[in-house]
Amino acid sequence: MSSTLIIVNSAAIRAVGYDGHTLTVEFHTGRIYDHPGVPYSVYAGLMQAASIGAYYNRHIRGRYR
Repeated sequence: MSSTLIIVNSAAIRAVGYDGHTLTVEFHTGRIYDHPGVPYSVYAGLMQAASIGAYYNRHIRGRYR
């Protein structure tokens, strides 16, 4: 795990962490994914999104390893 996770209000995502380079996403299923190379602007957008799960699917999933 790359950073301390912050619990978020999302039906799909339980917690999010960011260390300045790698975004860590923990789903309610217990799966944890690290996404290296995520810019701060994408992380900030995720944290400010009305729907964190929809933002993740639209801007992060499949775009970062």
